[in-house]
Amino acid sequence: MLTVEENVRVTRVGPGTPAGKMFRRYWWPLALSSELPEKDGAQLRVRILGEDLIAFRDSNGDVGLLDAYCPHRRAPMFFARNEECGLRCVYHGWKFDRHGDCVDMPSEPAGTTLQAKVKTLAYPCVEKGGVVWTYMGPKDKQPPEPDYEWTRAPASHRFVSKTFENCNYLQALEGGLDTAHSSFAHNNKLGARDNLRQHDKSPHLDVERTDYGYYYASTRKVDAGKYMRVYHFVMPAQQMRASIIGYEGTRNNPARLDGHIWVPIDDYTVHVYNIMAGPHPEDELELNAVEARETAAGRGKTDVIPGTFRLKRNQSNDYFIDRQMQKTKNFTGILGVNTQDFALQEGMGPICDRSKEFLGTSDKAIVAMRRILLEAIKTNEDGGDPRGLNPSIYSDIRAYDRVIPQDADWKEAMADDLKAKW
Repeated sequence: MLTVEENVRVTRVGPGTPAGKMFRRYWWPLALSSELPEKDGAQLRVRILGEDLIAFRDSNGDVGLLDAYCPHRRAPMFFARNEECGLRCVYHGWKFDRHGDCVDMPSEPAGTTLQAKVKTLAYPCVEKGGVVWTYMGPKDKQPPEPDYEWTRAPASHRFVSKTFENCNYLQALEGGLDTAHSSFAHNNKLGARDNLRQHDKSPHLDVERTDYGYYYASTRKVDAGKYMRVYHFVMPAQQMRASIIGYEGTRNNPARLDGHIWVPIDDYTVHVYNIMAGPHPEDELELNAVEARETAAGRGKTDVIPGTFRLKRNQSNDYFIDRQMQKTKNFTGILGVNTQDFALQEGMGPICDRSKEFLGTSDKAIVAMRRILLEAIKTNEDGGDPRGLNPSIYSDIRAYDRVIPQDADWKEAMADDLKAKW
């Protein structure tokens, strides 16, 4: 468990907080590229790490991220005109480019020196893997652009979706790094053994720290040997894993690459970026299969409130829990793997009180992640560099699931599986 003070330290992410300062040392997803589909198109309200911002795609196709309010009289830039490589505030016509420079001030006399002195908050942006990323930290400490394997996969082999979750980022991240819960919360066919995680509900975990965070190996005994799940926790809030359910996870029928990034909106809400990728050039993602997967997760096209990233099954309706289904069909009585997670994580309250926990051996990965985050906060406070800033230390990693012989060494048996191919 964490102390009350440690829990506050690691969960509060707004400007000026210890965790907020550390988090701003990294690149973060701010939007899907599809949310800004056209040059000079409608801008997008963005709230990230407790800051209200406006994203827009300019006339050159580049994305800018500015303060949500004009520095003149604090008028909302959501209503600004997106024109000729800048946002023009409709209150008095002041215009700012994606770098935050004031490029026109028509309400002031010609030749005014004021224009050169006015600048609005602007954060750099890049696009990788169908996602727009931003860096919100000190300019002199800006790290290289993100370079995860899934961002290098071609669009035909990659899919990224986004969901809104009504809780602090940490309890959502903890759920993503917890393999043991999948034997229970995601037991969607009571009594069946085609899901490998039902064979052994008490996985053995080995956690190994790395320069980017850690990887852990989860071992479950199954009829055909042992089922290995090798996860990665990549700082500051990314999980990389693979997905097989039955014995089909072989080189001829490989595990799909999956993962999530939990992006704090503020202390109480989070956007979850859901990543899916085919592991090899021959594993192109079919749209029907992608939508089937998204629907199974509970975040398909018909599962989301139109015009939002919020699930229709949510706290306001108890996620449409079906108690009869819970008795006879699945463990939770809730449809959708994603929805099951949200019900439990959001149900903990906006910020979970970890001082009241009792942890077990299956929580090794959770404990290690919390320690790494707290260490990173302290390192950043002391003027050092937290883990995982340089892409060279994580660009070649890959997660994988596979059944191997009981007496096999997983590091040897899965050595090739765990190397990036893209």
